[in-house]
Amino acid sequence: MLRLLGVNSGDMVERRSFAWMDLLWLAFLAGLAVLQPRLVIHKQLTLLAIGAFQIFEHRFLNWVPRRGRSYSVILKILLASLLVDYTGGIQSSYYLIYFVPVVTAAMYFEAWPTIAWTGLTSAVYCSFLFPALSEYEPTADAATELAIRNLFLFLAAIVVNRFVTENRRQATRYRELAEALAETNRRLEQAQEEARRSERLAALGQLSAGLAHELRNPLAVIKGSAETLARKLAVADPLTTELAGYISSEVNRMNAIVTRFLDFARPLKLERHAEQIPPLLDRALKAAHDRWPDAKVEVERQFAADLPAVSVDRDLTEQVFTNLALNAYEAMGPAGGKLRVAASPASSDERRGVEIAFEDTGPGVPVELREQIFNPFFTTKESGVGLGLSLVSKIVDDHRGWIRLASEPGQGACFRVFLPDGEPPEAAS
Repeated sequence: MLRLLGVNSGDMVERRSFAWMDLLWLAFLAGLAVLQPRLVIHKQLTLLAIGAFQIFEHRFLNWVPRRGRSYSVILKILLASLLVDYTGGIQSSYYLIYFVPVVTAAMYFEAWPTIAWTGLTSAVYCSFLFPALSEYEPTADAATELAIRNLFLFLAAIVVNRFVTENRRQATRYRELAEALAETNRRLEQAQEEARRSERLAALGQLSAGLAHELRNPLAVIKGSAETLARKLAVADPLTTELAGYISSEVNRMNAIVTRFLDFARPLKLERHAEQIPPLLDRALKAAHDRWPDAKVEVERQFAADLPAVSVDRDLTEQVFTNLALNAYEAMGPAGGKLRVAASPASSDERRGVEIAFEDTGPGVPVELREQIFNPFFTTKESGVGLGLSLVSKIVDDHRGWIRLASEPGQGACFRVFLPDGEPPEAAS
């Protein structure tokens, strides 16, 4: 019956165009048309109207989205009543046509509205009793027959409504399950990405430590030799002294780079304390401003009033925020822009904490570089070493949090950092 009515119980408005079910519906009405009384033109026109409206009902519902379903039921009641009136009134064998508006109401509405529409349909049908009383004497059998017909209307409405309601419930459950599965897959992909990044950081950290130790010894020899050469030839050969000074200064710069390598490779020893995030963000933003005092950057702070204290290493966490703020300043460049820094309570994987967002109006990060920006030694800067964001990622990972990038080319970048309050459940247990 549901398919014969041409209405999908899962979605009452969306419907395919003309299909074989429409042909089946027309065949059903054609069968009624060839039955007695065949020569009543009003009967044939009413059947034609019922068929046409049933086929194009989905378009009507799209035209009148707010009250279209109510109007549809009313119109079907009126058409059914016309058919019954033209075929004998209360004694018409076509009274079964009232199942069409009843079933339609059962599919469109919840239980109580369905009963109300069925009651209206029953009342309209019973109204044909009044003109019949002038010609026929009411009998107990006739009253019983009328009651049975009306009760079957209610029975059909309840059965169909229950089926449709259960179908909707199942569809909702499946949709929620699909959404939950999609969210789980998304989190799994993020976890895998973070795991791969952690593995790369660990491997490259070991390589960096070995390389840095191997470089420090020859650098020390070169620096010592240059300083000795400069002292001995300070008066005799000024040019050699100057060149020795260049060697010494460049060695100092290389030593600074090696120190950064060692800082990256060295296991972090977190000294956790309950800290409020806003003061750390304020100090980081001040450090970025002091580094770029002439930058035309407008800083917007959005710190939630109910931020909880988070167990973090204060200095390392401030280093994370400073690096992200400096990156935003450098990304926006001399032209400047707007940096929005937000902090709000959040939860991730059943852990409560704080989520911090650094959102700039710079050029953004190209799609092909998003997977690489957290890798050590990857940089797009001419003078960069490529350890800033990788060290940020390492610090956040050691805090059992996460850092993610959202960026659209030409629309800026947004780095989101989640810092949990303490260890995750599996680590704590």
